[in-house]
Amino acid sequence: MTDTVDTTQRGRTSDEHRMWRRVGWRIIPLIGVAYVTSYIDRANLGYIAAPLSRDLGLTAAQIGLAGGLFFIGYILVEVPSNLMLHRFGARKWITRILVSWGLITAGTAAVNSPAALYIARLLLGFAEAGLAAGILLYLTFWFPRQQRSWALSAFFLMIPVSSIIGAPLAAGLLTWGQQLLGITGWRALFLVEGTVTVLVGILIFLLLPDRPADARWLTDSEKQNIAAVLSAEAAEQRSRGALTGMRQALTSGRVWALAVSFFAIVFGLYPLAFFLPTMIASLTSSIAGAADVSSVLLSSIPYVVGAVAMIVWSRLMAHRSAVVATAIPMGIGAVGLVLATFTQNGTLFIAAVCVSVAGIYTAMPQFWRIPALGLTGAAAASGIALINSVSNLSGFIAPYVTGAIQTATGSYTPALLMIAGVMVVGVGIVIGVGRRVESGR
Repeated sequence: MTDTVDTTQRGRTSDEHRMWRRVGWRIIPLIGVAYVTSYIDRANLGYIAAPLSRDLGLTAAQIGLAGGLFFIGYILVEVPSNLMLHRFGARKWITRILVSWGLITAGTAAVNSPAALYIARLLLGFAEAGLAAGILLYLTFWFPRQQRSWALSAFFLMIPVSSIIGAPLAAGLLTWGQQLLGITGWRALFLVEGTVTVLVGILIFLLLPDRPADARWLTDSEKQNIAAVLSAEAAEQRSRGALTGMRQALTSGRVWALAVSFFAIVFGLYPLAFFLPTMIASLTSSIAGAADVSSVLLSSIPYVVGAVAMIVWSRLMAHRSAVVATAIPMGIGAVGLVLATFTQNGTLFIAAVCVSVAGIYTAMPQFWRIPALGLTGAAAASGIALINSVSNLSGFIAPYVTGAIQTATGSYTPALLMIAGVMVVGVGIVIGVGRRVESGR
């Protein structure tokens, strides 16, 4: 009798494992492709900073400002955008986001002055607002708590993947854009990436189901199983005091504290995304044109390391504390930035940046396990958007401050130390607030 029960239990567990694996393979690649295009569109300014600066006469501070202006519209529209996704469905709303920002990115190929570049980046932020927060909300419609560690890590794996893809793409278009499209390499990059983004938007509209009940590739019993698990989890969260309403989330001190802590994580990310190729070029000697390409290619190395670290860490921490799984890599990321300031050797600098990027990227998916423990329903839609919106202030502040410090001092060292300090503060907040959320207090 016991053997029969054990066999039945193992069979049920195996069936559930196959079900979640099928959900992951059907959902995550689609939203992952959308996020890859998103991140490449944000980071492409870093890839082409040198030739763009030469053609438009931009300083490092102006490049930082152009990178940061994107986040003004992004921040202002983030919460309304997530509420629209909650109302109209992920398929339609994510398609709208992709198509509108793809058209703006393609149009950026025509800018011919700093002012035109600033306007294009500002409009891009308004168009793209809500994608990341919307996807994070969307994942809660599909994956319960026990499945979120690997699902979030698989999704955030798209960030280093985008850098791995984006760097060779940028290098190729910088080299052959003129021959292929008859326009300067950096203009070709904007045009190609914008066109690809619109095509991805069409793909999302055709293939992405809004919720498990809409997925034709799930059986009726699988749909009911997923719905029952998510419903039971939401009820448990409410019984433990999880926030349920939009106003509760937007006025919660705990949500704002989590927003500040994620701000600290992302604060370490964007300066590297925008300035890493330039930092590497300053430590290597080469012909000006070749340096643009070689530094872009070298800048992809830390993201390969980050991708591997993210996969390994998600497996190690799948059933462990989300707070511990976030705080440890955050600290490692800060240490890597400090180490990077102690070397003027290009190889050692890249090695230190590998440590930092691995820590930052590993912390990001683990962090998002924490808010999901204390937010559900409309509170999840608005709270996730608020956290992501505040964190993206770093996307405006960090590149601009980094560029301004470099312009004023002639060195990136003070900026890297400042970024590391912000991340250390974030570690303290994650430990203090995250433990209370995790314990249900």
